[in-house]
Amino acid sequence: MEKSNQTKVVLLACGSFNPVTNMHLRMFELARDHLQDTGNYRVIKGIISPVGDGYKKKGLIEASHRIEMAKLATESSDWVTVGPWEGQQAEWVETAKVIRHHYEELLAAERNKDEVDTVKIGKKRRRHEDRDGWAHHGRPASAVGVPQLKLLCGADVLESFSVPNLWKAEDIAEIVGRFGLVCITRAGSDAWKFVHQSDTLWRHRKNIHLVKEWVTNEISATHVRRALRRGQSVRYLLPDPVVQYIREQGLYTAESEEKNADVVLAPLQKYSEGCN
Repeated sequence: MEKSNQTKVVLLACGSFNPVTNMHLRMFELARDHLQDTGNYRVIKGIISPVGDGYKKKGLIEASHRIEMAKLATESSDWVTVGPWEGQQAEWVETAKVIRHHYEELLAAERNKDEVDTVKIGKKRRRHEDRDGWAHHGRPASAVGVPQLKLLCGADVLESFSVPNLWKAEDIAEIVGRFGLVCITRAGSDAWKFVHQSDTLWRHRKNIHLVKEWVTNEISATHVRRALRRGQSVRYLLPDPVVQYIREQGLYTAESEEKNADVVLAPLQKYSEGCN
């Protein structure tokens, strides 16, 4: 039974999804179980956001294919869906901006709901606003009732925060401090060590949820692509509709794996230029 004091949460996973695997989907289930087991949260939605072609990662196939595969992978889910906006952008978009975009969509949905609500609901909202237009608890009045949006990731993302020129310090602070992070840990990775070593992560540690995966599942998209190039089976590593789509489209060849081989990753290029 839902408790009235539970906070609604939307989980957003950003990444290559090249291709989307069963482990990517499993992360959502693990994160939801963890948050809801605390008794403080109710996870209402999950969003997969494939990165755009402008990211320039080696072996990254077209976003249109990765978006379509993510849609096929989530067809059987009643709560995980695909957010195509990031993948549809011509240029690479920083993760912080992607999170802001999806939060604005949540705000817009709440505003639209308010427009069809009764006058009684409007009066209730006004009672919670002060004269400056801000609600209690330090949130804008427009954000009252809007679910929290948290970034869902693997331990590799947490570790990547320390890679020079891969992230802007202010983006890390915004992602963890304003929104929050749900990180699925992997075998052999000491996630709390990275939190402890970073002043920013430590300062916002209460916004970081580390989730232990007790059933080890090390499905790697890199290994999946290698198997596909070699004509080996990847069934049970990917959802069946995704396997079928890959076959039909002839994806993941030796040629596709060399795509962007001589190109600098977009964030490294952008942030390195900014340091010069």
